[in-house]
Amino acid sequence: MNVIFSVDGGLGKSVMATAVLKAIKKQYSKANIVVSTGYPDVFINNPNVNKIITQANSSTVYKDLIQNKDAKVFISDPYSTSDYITESKHLIEIWCEMFGVKYNGEMPEMFLSKAEKQYFEPFYRLDKPIMAIQPHGGAINQPLKYSWTRDIPAPIMEQIIEKYKNDYAIVHIKRDDQIMYENTIGALDSFRSIAVMLTMSEKRLLIDSSAMHIATALNLPSVVAWIGTSEKVFGYDMHTNINANPYTKELDLNHNYYQRLPLFEDISKIPYNDLNEVFNASEIIEKLK
Repeated sequence: MNVIFSVDGGLGKSVMATAVLKAIKKQYSKANIVVSTGYPDVFINNPNVNKIITQANSSTVYKDLIQNKDAKVFISDPYSTSDYITESKHLIEIWCEMFGVKYNGEMPEMFLSKAEKQYFEPFYRLDKPIMAIQPHGGAINQPLKYSWTRDIPAPIMEQIIEKYKNDYAIVHIKRDDQIMYENTIGALDSFRSIAVMLTMSEKRLLIDSSAMHIATALNLPSVVAWIGTSEKVFGYDMHTNINANPYTKELDLNHNYYQRLPLFEDISKIPYNDLNEVFNASEIIEKLK
């Protein structure tokens, strides 16, 4: 049997999909499992997949894998389900249930080779222990440089960096168009190099974005800050999860999408009077200890 698992969306979603893939492999242990994704590098060395194809190179999928063959196709998007919109279950569980695949608490996985570590580690051998940060998320084509629904505000980050700059080399995971903080070092572009860096880091301050899912896949407990997105849907118990302070303004829910809040929303709609109200910097600093 051929099992085709198609993953739409960003890097973090593809990392989460490795948990779904593991559940699929358990249920269809003898199947030829093919993953179609925009981030094929996430699945390198993964023992649960037989073939990886890019979505841009999938024109022969039907002919090669489905036509006149015993095949099962998993292509539905969990973001369209009621459980996701109502934030009633974790996305991985929703995803598995949507496909009729038994969920047994599978977690994301990434497999780094010895050669990758040998190549990337020298770039991150710094004169101080590493503290990795990802205060802002979103893919390269995401138009907002700052989304209040999941990014840590700059005034909060500046206080945290000021606290740790003397004792740690602070490696900043970011897009090219996002703010670069003083007293930080930019991470390399490749997300697999970032994965190697995370394994070398002593502290990690992340948000609901790709680095958090990569850290989870590598079993690296981190401090994760949550604002508008749901820890219940996207988060993991292995981390120290910090939720934002209560809103100081009324949240405007008059919008044209079904879920409570989107991943990306402009600063003009933030339900706080002051960016310093979003988190207590002292609480994050304490948890990072």
